[in-house]
Amino acid sequence: VCDRDFVAEFLMWHALMLTHLSQFAEDLIINNMLKCVDMDDAYATGSSLMPQKKNPDALELLRGKAGVALGRSVGLMATLKGLPRAYNKDLQEDKVPLFDAVDTVKDCLAIATGVIVTMRPNPKMLMKALCPEMLATDLADYLVRRGVPFRETHHISGACVRLAEEQEVSIDTLTLEQLQKIDSRFEEDVLKVWDYVASVERKSSIGGTSKARVLEQVENCIAFAKTL
Repeated sequence: VCDRDFVAEFLMWHALMLTHLSQFAEDLIINNMLKCVDMDDAYATGSSLMPQKKNPDALELLRGKAGVALGRSVGLMATLKGLPRAYNKDLQEDKVPLFDAVDTVKDCLAIATGVIVTMRPNPKMLMKALCPEMLATDLADYLVRRGVPFRETHHISGACVRLAEEQEVSIDTLTLEQLQKIDSRFEEDVLKVWDYVASVERKSSIGGTSKARVLEQVENCIAFAKTL
């Protein structure tokens, strides 16, 4: 009669799910600030001072719920840890966090769904947010494909980044001659590394970023959802 593992487990899972939703919300909050996504007015409000600003209220509320969820989980566990293995009146304290957790999860999922289906990405601003230094690892991978160990190419790529910083230029403007002074194994085709789309498509292993793999994951998620 004292077992409340089912409640504790549910509260842990609800806290973890809302933690993931909070992280997702933070990603969108940043992208909203950078104008990389356009949120629907139903899930945002205008600023009382700055007319150009759109406050992502729904996302901020989702983010805030994660901390409350974690508090519910920890709170019940703190109650349980001091009890003997028999029924005690303390156990009635499981009701409020459990019922609140169920309502919160349902509401947060509904809000998150609404945000996702109504928001519009801004491809132009998303591309503008990219920077060539993001491809420094691709520069290292270029030499890996030529048989150089990554532990070595990592330092070589780092040297290229330092050279660009010292010259106050973007890394993708370094010439082949400059790259070869750092490592002679760079060849002319290394300049093709500075292609964002190609970089994404090269990650084609399971769970990778290539379009085919992303669509595969979408299909897997849809298939799983149909089993619920």
